[in-house]
Amino acid sequence: MSEMIELKLNEQPSKKRQYLLLGGIILAMLLWSLTAITFSAPDDGGAKIAGNIIKGILSPDMQLLWNFTSQGVFYLLFETICIAFLGTIFGAILSIPFAFLMAPSVVPKPVYLITRFLVVVIRTIPSLVYGLMFVRVSGPGPFAGVLTMSLTSIGMVSKLYVDVIEDIDRGILEAMDAMGCTTFEKIRFGIIPQLIANFSSITIYRFDMNLRDATILGLVGAGGIGSPLIFAMNSYRWHQVGSILIGLVVLILIVEAISNKLRAKLVNG
Repeated sequence: MSEMIELKLNEQPSKKRQYLLLGGIILAMLLWSLTAITFSAPDDGGAKIAGNIIKGILSPDMQLLWNFTSQGVFYLLFETICIAFLGTIFGAILSIPFAFLMAPSVVPKPVYLITRFLVVVIRTIPSLVYGLMFVRVSGPGPFAGVLTMSLTSIGMVSKLYVDVIEDIDRGILEAMDAMGCTTFEKIRFGIIPQLIANFSSITIYRFDMNLRDATILGLVGAGGIGSPLIFAMNSYRWHQVGSILIGLVVLILIVEAISNKLRAKLVNG
């Protein structure tokens, strides 16, 4: 008993040293990062622009907000939802083979390493770069946004799919194998029922993220509500910026509430 107490007492100083060392490293990195930031007080022009932005957001252009033509907020939000939805669906479908090729328990190690490296490369490139590339290839518009969303979704979705694949119950497959089930039957009744709920939950979560990214992609001409937003900001039409932002906030809140409920039902069965 006394030996155990001595061991615990000897462990405490080492943990304190580790915490102090970790805190020192974090503090040093924080101070080093601050050296790259240049602090400057805002001038009169900046303060005036900030005031105009706040004023425009608080007094939005109601005519634009309730405009149901192709130039109105409702149509642009609908286009943004379509871009995010199609991009998520195509990205989720493409992520399934990538996920199985990245699962160490499914494929040999060389295949697993090559596929994982390819997915890492896909995740490394920012979505705006993909957007600019697809705009050059297919021209500006929603199609470029769908292609960008599909490709950028692969990086995250396939990685999460792998975790689900690795956690499936192998005992069910062994029991079906003992019963003489075919490979198709094992996939249909043993693997898919274990994956479908988590796969759907991950896809819904990615759609929630893609909805925000689709707004940003509009800034490079990939369709959606981002293009009129940047045009309104560049021309200092802050009342239109306010109406667009109100539509975006309401849309994201509604989609997030619905997606959270759907994911909770899927995860809880």
